Amino acid sequence: MTKETLHPAAIDDAVFLGRAVERLSVLIAEQSKAVFDTMGIVIPVRSCSLMAVLATLGTACASDLARELGHSHQLVMQKVPKLLRLGLIQYRNDDNDARRRILMPTEEGLSQLAKFEQCTVLIRAAYAGLFAEVGDVRQFVDRAADALNERPLDKRISSPG
Repeated sequence: MTKETLHPAAIDDAVFLGRAVERLSVLIAEQSKAVFDTMGIVIPVRSCSLMAVLATLGTACASDLARELGHSHQLVMQKVPKLLRLGLIQYRNDDNDARRRILMPTEEGLSQLAKFEQCTVLIRAAYAGLFAEVGDVRQFVDRAADALNERPLDKRISSPG
């Protein structure tokens, strides 16, 4: 009887593409936080898009925000308590449905968003320099996501024959 030796893929293998993209995401969030701290921005890095959408809508329930952001309701609801604690958003009960909370930015939230908008100019310039160095990562990520939505990974794997 012979024992087969397993040769697992190295973690830098393409099989672990999701891990590499997540590593980049974490790095971007950490470095963005340092920029935010310098600029006095207290909005959590991973909540900026939620705050921007809420400011655009004026008021919204979590399901509205989830739909606008293309996120799950659960993900939006995970971010809400911290935004409430930071005084960036507030809520009121829906007059038509007592179970539903209507979220809205506070004055502090709007003030923080104004600082964030000023910061986006600097971040765009930094990304322009990065993209000149390595290629437009954002376009690549968008194209890869579109391609996987068009033809999912399971359809790209040939059946053993």
